[in-house]
Amino acid sequence: MRPLLVPFFISHQGCPHRCVFCNQVRVAGAAGTLPTPAQLLHRIEEYHLGAPARQLEVAFYGGSFTAMPRRDQEGLLLPLQPLLRAGALQSVRLSTRPDAVDPDTARFLKRHGVATVELGVQSLHAEVLELSGRGHGADEVERSVAVLKEAGIEVGIQLMPGLPGDTPQRALASLRRALDLKPAFLRIYPTLVIEGTELARRYREGSYRPLDLPQAVTLCKEMLEAAGRAGIPVIRFGLQPTSELDSPGVVLAGPYHPAFGQLVESELCFDRMCDLLDGVPAGSRVSFGAPPGRVSDLVGQRRANLHRLAARYGVTASVSEEHDLAPDVISLTWDELRRHARLFEPHSRH
Repeated sequence: MRPLLVPFFISHQGCPHRCVFCNQVRVAGAAGTLPTPAQLLHRIEEYHLGAPARQLEVAFYGGSFTAMPRRDQEGLLLPLQPLLRAGALQSVRLSTRPDAVDPDTARFLKRHGVATVELGVQSLHAEVLELSGRGHGADEVERSVAVLKEAGIEVGIQLMPGLPGDTPQRALASLRRALDLKPAFLRIYPTLVIEGTELARRYREGSYRPLDLPQAVTLCKEMLEAAGRAGIPVIRFGLQPTSELDSPGVVLAGPYHPAFGQLVESELCFDRMCDLLDGVPAGSRVSFGAPPGRVSDLVGQRRANLHRLAARYGVTASVSEEHDLAPDVISLTWDELRRHARLFEPHSRH
């Protein structure tokens, strides 16, 4: 069982400047002040009491952890050491910038129980990075991944398709370059226009136009497919909905949807369902099998996939869970015909 995350938001802490897309206070609803040792231990104890059988992992989100002064990093990590030694806390994860990692930093993190570092990469295209105000290039990404892995730390990569200067082709090229680095996982956040950012100003003046929802879903589906073929999980698509993010006037434009990840998964499932229907005559009744937990992905929100299959192929489709299917396999049953398709291998049938 995965450990239960104990989150702490340190928005903008350590960030050397403000990227054009960023307003973490609006997104997370946290001002970014550093928690005191007492606050750290109190929240961890609350989570332990609420789930005494679960392993816990502290997660520092937002900001650039390793760009903070070392004394601030120690102020957050040192109070956790007795809990780590006692086994009351399994590990620590944090996020940072690619240009804020060096061998000494990586060794420091490893000594203090940091098991996972998520790098805010966003893009690996030079022009996109420059137009987004990131202040680093792609070479720093490759170096930081290598340094963290050398220290024995798991690396995750965050990407943001749709930034200024980005195109679907550039986003997919960035993804391929990220996959070549063999991270443990990816998070993919299509760019949103958040009030109070430089991007909001550009959007209002007409110099920036974000992806719309259908464009973002289609692009992220292709990214999911490529990552799946490479064997690298995408653990999240789209920002986590919060009361702050859902407040009127916060998201000015862009592909925001509270269930964006499911839209992406459903779109990939729809493609494979279409593959399986090849040669099935109109008017047929068919049944799709979904592995555990994937029925809603095949059905689609508001049964959208079943309605689209009826309109495109003239079939009446149902979906049921099949416990013997692998997590990346779906099935079709029609009369005596039985077919399977892998989600991450297009046009694969047996």
